[in-house]
Amino acid sequence: MNNPDQNSEPPLQKDLSLEEAVLETASTEEKPFSRTEIPNSDFKIVSPDTQKFRETYFPDATDKQWNSWRWQIQKSYTSIKKLSEIIDISSIEDIDFLSKTRKLPLRITPYYASLLSGKSIKSALSRTVIPDMRELLISPGEESDPLHEEAMCPVNNLIHRYPDRVLMVSTGFCATYCRYCTRSHMVLKDKKHFGIKAWEKSIEYIRNNPAVRDVVVSGGDPLTLPETHIEFLLSSLRAIPHIEIIRIGTKVPMVLPQRITNGLVKMLKKYHPLFMSIHCTHPDEITPEVVEAVNRLADAGIVMGSQTVLLQGVNDDVVTIKELMHRLLKIRIRPYYLYQCDPIPGSAHFRTPISKGLEIIKGLRGFTSGYAIPHYVIDTPGGGGKIPLLPEYYQGREGDYILMKNYEGNLFKYYDPIR
Repeated sequence: MNNPDQNSEPPLQKDLSLEEAVLETASTEEKPFSRTEIPNSDFKIVSPDTQKFRETYFPDATDKQWNSWRWQIQKSYTSIKKLSEIIDISSIEDIDFLSKTRKLPLRITPYYASLLSGKSIKSALSRTVIPDMRELLISPGEESDPLHEEAMCPVNNLIHRYPDRVLMVSTGFCATYCRYCTRSHMVLKDKKHFGIKAWEKSIEYIRNNPAVRDVVVSGGDPLTLPETHIEFLLSSLRAIPHIEIIRIGTKVPMVLPQRITNGLVKMLKKYHPLFMSIHCTHPDEITPEVVEAVNRLADAGIVMGSQTVLLQGVNDDVVTIKELMHRLLKIRIRPYYLYQCDPIPGSAHFRTPISKGLEIIKGLRGFTSGYAIPHYVIDTPGGGGKIPLLPEYYQGREGDYILMKNYEGNLFKYYDPIR
């Protein structure tokens, strides 16, 4: 791992073991990776609509640049003023004030911006990534760290909530910031990639706790790290005898599919069993670029599951969720979680009533295959962990029988004598 090749992503020019801060990614920095050479990419897919966007707004971009994940991050939209070039933001109240608050960094890759271009600011994907004045309104029950993750950190950047699992916060940086981000408090505080020194205590803690068998590498987004650093983490974890499963939590395949190079996939497959939880929001995210990216991962034997946040005005209806889950299954991503939106400050306009989530699950059960039905869960405020919720299928008892209601609303009995 020492003296990495200058073609690594990006060239580190240092002994990896001494590297503490890989890439400055402050929200005020417009061009991360600006001093990094952009190598040729093996990612060549560009959908027709995205190509039109590229020709209009990035006419000088070469194929080499557009298909580079580092160029995509470098050229990301990080200001509302810049974003106004591709989408009508006139309906945003007090733009100047909102721009100055910097409540949560704004970052949208050119690729993902192509999915917003020409659409209303109230369109589903636009709502998820464009700032809104309602983010400044604090509602009852909201807090900066509602899941109390910081109280569950035995060492910095490691959350140990469940007996046999830990979550490692590998970085504070994302390729594109979701406005409903559970860890917005951490993104605000840590505006750069973490490095080897920041991970040492977490790895040591895991090594010294044999009850831990499952590690989730999350963030931020770990797939925005240089490949050498991702491999350092995976190899360090895989070297621990009691670690059975490693999972990567990411939205990169949806917002920066160019990151899923053959080189990255070749490296990842060395560390099986490796799972990936992919943050998917809406059917409009499933583009030819995304299909190519996740096919590469699936072909490498990486098992993928979806994590979808239920969002008002974005995906809070049966038709949208069913279509999303069907599209995910077709590209070998198994529907996994449908999350109730966490009560971070300024998120009330995103949160639906719990009844809406139950209505959606009820509208799926019996009307599509079981594989297409995610678990509807609330990650409980206060750090209680994920609690699944289901419609009322169990209707109680009648003597030696239990009563059940099926997807059509019909009652059935099952013989189950009390013992």
